Amino acid sequence: MSLTIDQLAGYVERDLDGDLARWLPGRPRVEIPASVRPVEPFLAKLPADAATALAGFDRRVRSGTMAQFLDIHDWSYGFDFDANDCAVLDSDYETELAGDDVWSVGADGGGNYYVVLTSGRVAVWLHEEQVIEAGTRFDNIDVFLWSLVRYHAVRAGALDPGAVEADFRSLAQPGALAPDLGLLAHMS
Repeated sequence: MSLTIDQLAGYVERDLDGDLARWLPGRPRVEIPASVRPVEPFLAKLPADAATALAGFDRRVRSGTMAQFLDIHDWSYGFDFDANDCAVLDSDYETELAGDDVWSVGADGGGNYYVVLTSGRVAVWLHEEQVIEAGTRFDNIDVFLWSLVRYHAVRAGALDPGAVEADFRSLAQPGALAPDLGLLAHMS
């Protein structure tokens, strides 16, 4: 049976902690200072399900108990694009988004940030071009985090790549499937 996006609704609250404990148990814990800007103003801009998922993720990030599976640090979580004079261009390279219309949930290890958009979708912001890269989107936060946990579990040798690939294909998320950019392209 193929996995569906609807089946992943509520993943952050229901399964994130267990998956991290099972597949990435030795990872250091996320530690960010209390001075990292609060997520609440951004939550008000999101659809209800996305706000619930991001609020749950934020609680885990700030608690100091979540395993480090994204580059989540004071410089990557809740990054203030405006205060750092960084533009946020949409994937058309013309439409400029306000810095407070994206929320950075971590980095990819190469200086690019995973950002939540006000639609509740998640995409990659490329730091060199200061653009939301086309082909990097995930439908929502639950699907994004489910995918990233499995990606890192495969890279750590805790999950079989074949099973993960089949699930990624059934979910049909550009951020997982895009040639050269998606998670599948970098999983081995």
